Amino acid sequence: MYDLQGKVALVTGSSRGIGKAIALKFAENGVDLVVNYIRHRRDAEETAHLIEKQGVKCMVVKANVADDEHVKAMFSRIREEYGRCDFLVSNAASGVLKPVMELDSRHWNWAMDINARALLTLAQQAVPLMREGGRIMAVSSLGAVRAVENYTAVGASKAALESLVRHLAVELGQRGITVNTISAGAVDTEALKKFPNRQIILDTALERTPLGRLTTPSDVADVSLFLCSDLAKMIHGQTIVVDGGYSIRA
Repeated sequence: MYDLQGKVALVTGSSRGIGKAIALKFAENGVDLVVNYIRHRRDAEETAHLIEKQGVKCMVVKANVADDEHVKAMFSRIREEYGRCDFLVSNAASGVLKPVMELDSRHWNWAMDINARALLTLAQQAVPLMREGGRIMAVSSLGAVRAVENYTAVGASKAALESLVRHLAVELGQRGITVNTISAGAVDTEALKKFPNRQIILDTALERTPLGRLTTPSDVADVSLFLCSDLAKMIHGQTIVVDGGYSIRA
């Protein structure tokens, strides 16, 4: 069902959390990996070790995806090492958590650059290395369509990311490359620990989720694997929500 042997995937921000889970899921199914990180080198190396235990190759690259020159240098290494990039997962994310009246242009631009604009540069660099059947995926959040306390800049950047995915889908479809968004519900990752109301978010999500449990990084990774398969070849330009039904509750 998931015959992905010999494929190559770049997962940005894959040293920890959802990115790590996606990278490991790919490795379990025969995909060679590029693990990207910016600050947590030890975590990235530990992730690479787990990937290589699956019998596939893994390259670790430090790169700030908000910096065009970093992205170009990363793809130069991918081109030299693998000569191809079949799957691109734009997962790296950042941003400040502040009330809207406390935001300034630096906060806004930082969130937009790393959460939304980065996908543009990544796609521009990845597409020349992709063949028909290539897959591009962006990891978003429910904050793109819902108001979340202190999430203004990040939420707006995630909304921009989802819009960019749709526009990329229109232009890249003729190349046989699908582009989709995976929107995750409340996932208890390192990123969520930065929220001052983290426990309230988790408790509320658990109470409101019809399936009775929180979304895990592995749940998101399962969907990313599915989107890379031939079973998903006609899913294109969509936002796939992975939240156990949390977002359907009024």
